[in-house]
Amino acid sequence: MEWSIQEIARRAGTTSRTLRHYGDLGLLAPSRVGSNGYRYYDQDALVRLQRILLLRELGLSLPAIKGVLEGQRDTAVALRAHLRLLEQEQARIGRQIASVRTTLHRTQEGTELMAEEVFDGFDHTAHEREVTERWGREAYEEGDRWWRSLGEAGKKAFLDEHEAIARDWGRAREAGLGADSEQAQDIARRHCAWLSSSKAPSRSYLIGLGEMYVADPRFGKNYDRYGDGTAAFVRDALTIYAEQRLTD
Repeated sequence: MEWSIQEIARRAGTTSRTLRHYGDLGLLAPSRVGSNGYRYYDQDALVRLQRILLLRELGLSLPAIKGVLEGQRDTAVALRAHLRLLEQEQARIGRQIASVRTTLHRTQEGTELMAEEVFDGFDHTAHEREVTERWGREAYEEGDRWWRSLGEAGKKAFLDEHEAIARDWGRAREAGLGADSEQAQDIARRHCAWLSSSKAPSRSYLIGLGEMYVADPRFGKNYDRYGDGTAAFVRDALTIYAEQRLTD
């Protein structure tokens, strides 16, 4: 079974022009092109489009999406990963809704607010399971203790510093600087120093983190929102910095 480009665009809530653009970028090739020049898409193309749209909703740029799709050849594995992300996000948003509803109710009733209820769904501990699976329970507990020790002012300063670094990464990429340029490597030094606030990164850790910025949409969007390809630029610059300045 196959569908015309107009049918797919209508059902996906997008436009034929967008689908043709995806095709031009090598993201979504039609299963065939008719003698009239119309593009047609089969079931495999529909699944690929679903993955593209999911990644776009997570904030990933089109070049980054292409890289993710090329690195995930097993469609079932990729879809399971997408499903986990969506379920995690659904659970987090559900807790936020319940938190705001509770705050509204208590405010209207004039009853005492509980901090754990007000901020449920906004806490970094939502990533506890993932961090534990990737780096071990000790790594999570160490990071959790450090984060809680900062206090509100310290947490804000930490996040503000990262925002400034991310913005400078975007400016450097937009200016056409090389990942090995003096300016980019200075930003890499600042990025490494920012990471060192909790624990000094090793060479392999920094390189792996850079790769994750590109592979994982949740991290990549922090940089690609300053311009498509910024996350990849960050990865390349951090890799160079790690190889030249750090040891394991």
